[in-house]
Amino acid sequence: MIFQKLHDGFEKFLEYITMLMVVVLAIIVMTGVVFRFSGHALGWYDEVASVMLAWVTYYGAALAAMKRAHISVPGLLYSQPRAVRMVLAIIAEACVLAFFILLAWYGVVVLKALAGATLASVEMPIEIYQSVIPIGATLYVIAELLTLPAELRRVWEGKRPTIEDEIKEVPT
Repeated sequence: MIFQKLHDGFEKFLEYITMLMVVVLAIIVMTGVVFRFSGHALGWYDEVASVMLAWVTYYGAALAAMKRAHISVPGLLYSQPRAVRMVLAIIAEACVLAFFILLAWYGVVVLKALAGATLASVEMPIEIYQSVIPIGATLYVIAELLTLPAELRRVWEGKRPTIEDEIKEVPT
């Protein structure tokens, strides 16, 4: 019960924060277009928009992990006997978790290396913008761990997700 509340709360958090970032990115892009069209291009627009896109990408990836919506090969996985399925699923999960833990670790290393630097167009410490790497990777790891029990149960039972299952999960 507590685990499910934690799962649902984290998913809602990722949905809201990702949606907020998309809205902010859209506003930045529209503002940049209007100013550029008027002949008064904003000096900070390109850099800030690209940074926001990176943030949306990392947080969106964590949200996709929460929904188990990343590209995979379920046909190959679910065509195997249960024991092989479980081994393959565990290996895949271990590889994903190892990659994102490593990414978070080296993201912190990069932050330390960039200490004191600022963006070229905005007088803001670059650590704030680059913190998306360790933060995004950590959010991805949390999402994977929160969805792992249900995913392993589905693999154990051989319940391959269908498009109908995906449609039922879309809120109306």
